[in-house]
Amino acid sequence: MNFSELYLYRCIELARLGAGHVAPNPMVGAVLVHGGRIIGEGYHQIYGQAHAEVNCIASVKEEDRPLIRESTIYVSLEPCAHFGKTPPCADLIIREGIPRVVVGCRDPFPEVDGKGIEKLRAAGVEVTVGVLEQECRELNRRFFTFHTKHRPYIVLKWAQSRNGKIGRRGERVLISNEYTNRLVHKWRSEEASILVGTNTALVDDPSLTVRLWKGDNPIRLVMDKDLRLPGHLRIFDGEVRTIVFNELLHEQRGKLEYYQLATDSSLVHQVSIALYQLKISSVLVEGGAAVLQSFIDEGYWDEARVITNETLEIGDGLASPVLQGGELVGQERIFSDVISYYRPVPEDLDEPGGKGRH
Repeated sequence: MNFSELYLYRCIELARLGAGHVAPNPMVGAVLVHGGRIIGEGYHQIYGQAHAEVNCIASVKEEDRPLIRESTIYVSLEPCAHFGKTPPCADLIIREGIPRVVVGCRDPFPEVDGKGIEKLRAAGVEVTVGVLEQECRELNRRFFTFHTKHRPYIVLKWAQSRNGKIGRRGERVLISNEYTNRLVHKWRSEEASILVGTNTALVDDPSLTVRLWKGDNPIRLVMDKDLRLPGHLRIFDGEVRTIVFNELLHEQRGKLEYYQLATDSSLVHQVSIALYQLKISSVLVEGGAAVLQSFIDEGYWDEARVITNETLEIGDGLASPVLQGGELVGQERIFSDVISYYRPVPEDLDEPGGKGRH
């Protein structure tokens, strides 16, 4: 590993600290180095607030500030070149007189996409691009999927018994253990939204919040075609923005939104388009089995996380979804539970459903 890769790994490490707080913006980390010593570092902490480069430069101690004009700044994603919620970071780098910039990967957002690099080079800044590029793209796979495939990044999740049952019809069944449940709440905090179907909302009456983890609650999404769900359910408590996808009504009531879908087109496809238009960059699909299977069958998924309780068997239960085209990429055990992580197999990357990483 060379020094550029070492500093880019630190950028990635810093960037991850923004998980769950910066969407729909990307996670970005920055490190300022002079003579082999890090004199400043920062990351994008909260959506709408200062970017990584700003926080990095602001962290430099007063006695080190004269060194800025002799330093190299390492950034996991191309510095922005446009006025959004904050001024362009490329302008800041130029104004501070930083002579060298090392960039992990280009930004696919149309307002940036090479323009930051061009602006820096036009100002005489030495720019190197593509150090740890795959790792930097993987870090922001949600952001890249959203801007290149024009749909949210889709994570499927379900818990099943050792004999492949996801539950019993009309009855709530607790499958994963309390420690795994805490991890699931962490997962929720890392996604922009969480989706369930009508039966899951009715039978389980879930809150779909992050009660067991410190973080932001995701936007709640419910598939309820015929508006059968009663108003006393927890998802209608007004605590969190909630969107009900249906075929009858299109209106907003405070934090509760009814989003009408067409009756003659794929619901999964329509929901994906709607989430893109609503600027919701990722979704954790938690069930039930029919909803999960519809995402799988139409090829709309980027990750699947399957929790198997190896001590539990459910007789006469509902069968778990069948994951087609999935490649096992990792496993971990939390006491009774084994969590299997899947990604679409490489040959599926260019299929119409939009499978795959970027």
